[in-house]
Amino acid sequence: MTDLPSRVDITEEGPREGFQIEPGPIPTADKIALIDALSATGARRIQVASFVNPKIVPGWADAEAVVAGFTPRAGVEYTALWFNAAGLGRVQGFAGRLAVQGSITVTGSEAFTKKNLNRSHAEQLEAQRKHVATHQAASVPMNRVSLQAAFGCNYSGAVPAAQAMAALHDAMRLAAETGCSIEKISLADSMGWANPALVERLVGAVREAYPAQKISLHLHDTRGLGIACAAAGLRLGVSMFDAAVAGLGGCPFAGHPGAPGNIATEELVFLCEEMGVATGIDLDALIEAAKLAERIVGHRLPSNLLRSGGLAAFRRAA
Repeated sequence: MTDLPSRVDITEEGPREGFQIEPGPIPTADKIALIDALSATGARRIQVASFVNPKIVPGWADAEAVVAGFTPRAGVEYTALWFNAAGLGRVQGFAGRLAVQGSITVTGSEAFTKKNLNRSHAEQLEAQRKHVATHQAASVPMNRVSLQAAFGCNYSGAVPAAQAMAALHDAMRLAAETGCSIEKISLADSMGWANPALVERLVGAVREAYPAQKISLHLHDTRGLGIACAAAGLRLGVSMFDAAVAGLGGCPFAGHPGAPGNIATEELVFLCEEMGVATGIDLDALIEAAKLAERIVGHRLPSNLLRSGGLAAFRRAA
């Protein structure tokens, strides 16, 4: 099936996803500089910080300072990550600068739920019920379901589509029971188990079960198939993706220290452009932001396009 979207909506997660996993402290000013550089690329949605326990994720101990320090640009939506009432309270202090929207989160692998959150699947559902109530009491919309480890898990192996769908069904039932209006279902390949065939299978199953909801793909390039999976998603008509500039980041609970994180935003933008799909993002400006990200972290980042650049200059010279 080939049903390319005319345009894709990319959520840039590099600042949040990347700086949470770097071993050394990244100066607050450098985090702000990268956010401001990304704001100038044409990106329309940037996840800028993580409001989590600094004892668990010390890289985001300065979340408040970063959010207070970047320069908002018209037309760009800035978001953050949080997991509990304490995090929500911190985020709400920046309601004028951040878009505050909640999500129901489950995983396709109970082993990953245990490793990541120290809960069983049933305990996670109960925690999410309380999570929904907290957000509703604060008048925060809950319009997304996120399915983590949707394709496989380093702790328990492959996640068949039926197993992933069972977890998703639980989340959607919880949403219905609590009066949440779910607009988007995010499928996350948290540990890099996806391949194009698995993407086709799960996206097809989700679309058949929940045709009214948009599907978003959060792909990791752990084993080098991230961009191939994105291409498969595009051919299926998926128009929402998460990505991280220069391939910053990775899941700190995946048991894979040093493995690449999200697909690189510039590689996703390049792929879309080559396939005739608009992104609204200036690729050259994005590559410069990727170079800045690499300078900030002080080590080589996994993006190939960061070094090779796009084809526009070569086409002009030909």
